[in-house]
Amino acid sequence: MKINVIGGQLSQEELKAYEKYAYDKEPNCSVLDIELDGEYVNLTYHILKLFERIRRITGYLVGTTNKWNASKKAELESRVKHGL
Repeated sequence: MKINVIGGQLSQEELKAYEKYAYDKEPNCSVLDIELDGEYVNLTYHILKLFERIRRITGYLVGTTNKWNASKKAELESRVKHGL
């Protein structure tokens, strides 16, 4: 996670505490902006939205085939692929 501190400085201990707080609150946070304003702190999370492509293969909706057994992978390899 990348951390940007705006408007001041924080100790390593404080940075680690804010990083842990952000991770606990939003595990997909990729960038954390910490804005210091006197005695107040504003945290802004920037979330990297990851998506997985889902497709229908041999009657199953799947993202990847890495958990398939050898028989199911062989069935996939023997499919006739149609082109345009």
